[in-house]
Amino acid sequence: MTTSAKNLLKFGGVFEDSDIKNQIKKLEDEIASPTFWDSDTDTQKVFSKLNSLKESYEPWLSIMGQISDIKEFMELYKDEGDEAAKDIVDQINILKKNFEPLKISTLLNGKFDDNDLFLTIHSGSGGDDASDWANMLLRMYLRWCEKNGYKQDIVDIQEDVGGIKSCTVQISGPHAFGYLKGEAGVHRLVRISPFDSQKRRHTSFASVYASPVMDDDIEIEIKPEDYRLDTYRAGGAGGQHVNKTDSAVRITHYATGIVVQCQNERSQHMNKDVAFKMLRSKLYEYYEKEREKEHQSTAIAKKEITWGSQIRSYVFQPYTMVKDHRTNYQVGNVNAVMDGDIGGFIQAYLQWLQEE
Repeated sequence: MTTSAKNLLKFGGVFEDSDIKNQIKKLEDEIASPTFWDSDTDTQKVFSKLNSLKESYEPWLSIMGQISDIKEFMELYKDEGDEAAKDIVDQINILKKNFEPLKISTLLNGKFDDNDLFLTIHSGSGGDDASDWANMLLRMYLRWCEKNGYKQDIVDIQEDVGGIKSCTVQISGPHAFGYLKGEAGVHRLVRISPFDSQKRRHTSFASVYASPVMDDDIEIEIKPEDYRLDTYRAGGAGGQHVNKTDSAVRITHYATGIVVQCQNERSQHMNKDVAFKMLRSKLYEYYEKEREKEHQSTAIAKKEITWGSQIRSYVFQPYTMVKDHRTNYQVGNVNAVMDGDIGGFIQAYLQWLQEE
């Protein structure tokens, strides 16, 4: 039996020390109270919190049960020879497979790791190659969402001949911000350009920005004199899908220079609501970073998105490799990564962040 397997079997009882069980019991008692529906309590939030706690707690109970079963099996059949040993190893391997995603979830302890997020992609300099690269990254994240059951909604997209200039996607699902926050930074592509008639190798850059979707109870004051709101007609490249009314909305925040825009909703009112939600999210992140600069001499993985600080490189030629420069995690199957298989990078980043 491997050392990791032995350590896993020693895990029994660790999760029982958590106070999550008590929190669940407290919420269930609150809901069962005769006065629960008569109070001013936000019932939807209570049920949402209870479901979230159960979703994080019950899988661990299942793991604990599997550990107990394996220990019992080992005790009963310890003298049965190789065949029984093989069955035990098979059960432990299944246990390890179930344990890994739960292990990752324990690293999601940031303030807004449970929140949905806005993921924004901008193409860098480099013309069609950079626009195409930004589009490739967009597809990578959308494929990750599809494979992992996350809802995605493109709230704004600026198309270009080669692909996209920029795009903002709202991604919704359990711990969406927690999983994808480490994608923020500059992503570098090295390949033979499909836009170069001489088939030369080109380097392209795109930046990714991640910000959590703010809950309504988080106060971010935005006064009318703090911003400018512009409306315009939404539409795709080549004049397609152009609205006949000025339904798209762009908001410019004067003090920070933050600009957000939304054009995917049918009405100006709906686009305005989404745009202000995006602005609140980005303002919160902006002010948090400013506070960190004041109170910390060093920041954890808080590099500015500049072309000299790429977090990850994707190499298509002369060899294939994707490498994260923060964690040194790398894989050779670049096609799988571009098809949304970025779980290894996410786990490596979360572990690295915990160590830092």
